[in-house]
Amino acid sequence: MATDFSKGTVSKNIISQAVPLILAQVVQMLYNVVDRIYIGHLSSSDSLALTGIGLAFPLTTLIMAFTQLFGMGGAPLFSMAMGAGEEARAEKIMGNTFSMLLRCSLVLAVFCYCFRRPVLFLFGASEASYVYADAYLKIYLFGTTFSMISAGMNGFINAQGFPGIGMYTTMIGAVLNLVLDPVFIFVLHMGVSGAAVATVISQSVSALWVMRFLTGQRAIFRIRKRYLRVEPRLLLRIVSLGLSGFVMSATTCFVQVLCNATLRDCGGDLYVGIMTVINSIREVLTLPVQGFVNGSQPVLSYDYGAGRLERVRRGIRFTSMIGIGYTALAWLSVILFARFWLSIFTDNAEMLDIGRGALKLYFLGFCFMAFQFCGQTTFLALGRSRQAIFFSMLRKVIIVTPLTIVLPRIGLGVNGVFLAEPISNVIGGCACFGTMYLQVYRRLDVRADGPSL
Repeated sequence: MATDFSKGTVSKNIISQAVPLILAQVVQMLYNVVDRIYIGHLSSSDSLALTGIGLAFPLTTLIMAFTQLFGMGGAPLFSMAMGAGEEARAEKIMGNTFSMLLRCSLVLAVFCYCFRRPVLFLFGASEASYVYADAYLKIYLFGTTFSMISAGMNGFINAQGFPGIGMYTTMIGAVLNLVLDPVFIFVLHMGVSGAAVATVISQSVSALWVMRFLTGQRAIFRIRKRYLRVEPRLLLRIVSLGLSGFVMSATTCFVQVLCNATLRDCGGDLYVGIMTVINSIREVLTLPVQGFVNGSQPVLSYDYGAGRLERVRRGIRFTSMIGIGYTALAWLSVILFARFWLSIFTDNAEMLDIGRGALKLYFLGFCFMAFQFCGQTTFLALGRSRQAIFFSMLRKVIIVTPLTIVLPRIGLGVNGVFLAEPISNVIGGCACFGTMYLQVYRRLDVRADGPSL
């Protein structure tokens, strides 16, 4: 039976949804950052190995964008078909999604492998850092299909009512990667290449886990050969639903490329490596607030659909209060313990010394990120995806892009790249939250229709 979010306190409902989501995302985060932690402490490569890993970030983000295009588009459509009792259509949607993920992954892998040198230089590589980036990427690309299948098809496991199986998909890969990384990097002395091998093996095991379930007897709806043929009309519906996730990831990829290329030109490989570390720290510190606001989304959606509008207002207030409070504390921790955060990912003395100033600049006004997260989550929860996409593009493309180009060229140098982020957080966050407050929050009817926070 589905949970009735119209009962109990709004805060308790949100917390009950957010806690397991945060725990799952912690596991996913370990999957993403463990390579950087191990590589950052290699003694033989200075900062270039970490820089090489960082140059692959935009490509992994682009791969995730295409994964979301089909996976995030297919899963909700699949759920709708299940709810309507259309079993054949549900399996057809799943089969078409699988076919597109498979085809797209092969095209991406072959294209990026054949053109990896120009692609990496476009992403900000130099002749020195290219050696490490190429060593990582040419192996990592062999796992593209595994990565896209495991991430893109896992939603179909959750949609069938098996969240535990879906959680294991992430946990198996993350734990295996955590164990294999030091073996291949340090024991077998494979360095950057070892990190890539460990990642590919972990991704392949996760993909096999997903496929074994979705083709096995335990699954309610299974991948069947007769439904693998792609139907254009169905594909159009899948893509239309997955477009928002694709746009958000694609714009992130674009910004990463621009930042790396600008830092290479203005400061060299060292600063590209510093940005890799800063992005890793940001990933760690934003995870709790992202998990929390994402956990609030189904609660807000349920209460909104049930017409319990005062509960929606309470949910927005509670989510905003926790989000802003947490990001303010995270910002304070960066100011007070900047060297500690950097030392998690590197022990290079030069990177630690220069990185402290860059980290503090980048996190300036970090609490405004909560305004962005809370505003976008509210828009999505209430079915206003266009506004969510617009404000994501406003911050990443319309504000960050020109600032990243202009600020370094008006005398700020590399500091201009690091300042572009906090400026965009303030402007974009305030614009997103302010619009949400005026167009959504204030227009919700006020009723005494349930328990208070």
